[in-house]
Amino acid sequence: MALILGGCASPEPWQPDPVLGDLSGSTVEVLGTWSGAEQANFRAVTDEFTRRTHATVRYTSGGNDLAILINSRLAGGSPPDIAFIPQPGVVSQLIARGVIRPLPPAAEAAVRRHYSDAWVSLGTEQDRLYGLYVKVAHKSLIWYRTDAFEEAGVTPPSTWDQFLAISRTLTDAGITPMATAGADGWVLTDWFENAYLRLAGPERYDALARHELPWTDATVVATLQLLADYWRAPNFLAGGPSAAAQLSFTQAVADVFGARPTAAMIAEGDFVGAEIRKLDRQQVGEGARFFAWPSIGGSPPAVVVAGDEGVMFRDTPAATALMTFLASPEAAAILVSRGGSLSVNKSLDLAFYPEETTRALARELVEADLLRYDLSDLTPQSFGAGSNAHMWVLLQNLLARGVPAHEIAVALENAASQDFTEQAKTRGLTEAAVRDS
Repeated sequence: MALILGGCASPEPWQPDPVLGDLSGSTVEVLGTWSGAEQANFRAVTDEFTRRTHATVRYTSGGNDLAILINSRLAGGSPPDIAFIPQPGVVSQLIARGVIRPLPPAAEAAVRRHYSDAWVSLGTEQDRLYGLYVKVAHKSLIWYRTDAFEEAGVTPPSTWDQFLAISRTLTDAGITPMATAGADGWVLTDWFENAYLRLAGPERYDALARHELPWTDATVVATLQLLADYWRAPNFLAGGPSAAAQLSFTQAVADVFGARPTAAMIAEGDFVGAEIRKLDRQQVGEGARFFAWPSIGGSPPAVVVAGDEGVMFRDTPAATALMTFLASPEAAAILVSRGGSLSVNKSLDLAFYPEETTRALARELVEADLLRYDLSDLTPQSFGAGSNAHMWVLLQNLLARGVPAHEIAVALENAASQDFTEQAKTRGLTEAAVRDS
């Protein structure tokens, strides 16, 4: 009888998290762009939040149409509690409309405790902290096949001149240096941003992102010419510039690391590693490695980043608790241990990363002295963040059609003047509406 009773003993009663509290019966709605593995990884984090609080988290993926979904929900008077938005320009517009709330004290305290000043600054607007970055991307990398470098007898460069030299050496060895995914315009904007940050410096980078510096500035023309010279160099790009303009990102990764490689390098972010793993060909860290974007003119190390900024539309107790938990190293540990994600939580023990490659990237993001957000995502969507955005299309023209750099600069300035003016008008109208209400 004692054995039977012991075997049927009830488990210890649930105890709510002492910080987050008992949120039984509460629901938090979250919108984001994530699907597939990214959504599953985020779900693992929210499952732990539910275990600690007994609150329900309902997630909806808006994919590439997230901004449209958010505006539709706002128009219908049913905003989500939280959304993870990849474009800071969209966040700024929503703040101007008065529909995003500053982080409540508990969540703000958690962010300031666990994030560096650089990342707190990226979530701050009008001297108020509005957002936090749970998952980010390191976009200042060039990946390469180690066997191709060994065959040509070259090593990873640290300067642009060295980069040009190894590209010529690879060509002389019969190996095409670069697969450039020009069909996906965001790849070309990443090329521009990395080159411009190093050639022009962070102050001009910031001014250009705000359109306080014209796109006809000499530094912009010089950067465009630098890219054009590389893209148009004989045999530097797989298939040549015209073919590169038709090449997708996933195919470009396969062209470097697939079963029949046609190039030695691809310039893109940490997420290239996830695409390589899908190919089941090269083991990241061995046959597939990366080096930092090279210095230009003696420029210091710099990192271009992107990410999804978590912001609050409703500051309910459950939403506040979730944002507080997402800012914690415990939440970050769950996310990164599943692989394929980088966190900039400075309190996170890097041992939670499953392998050294992502561990090293995360360390660089947390400790970076010179860090800037993806410039195209800081501009109006019509200019820099969409398949028909002006910056995407014009850089494709620079790549494929041989349009001179100074003509591209003039076209970029004309487009920026139009798009930033339209954004200012829209912001003025929405701010006036908020004041009147």
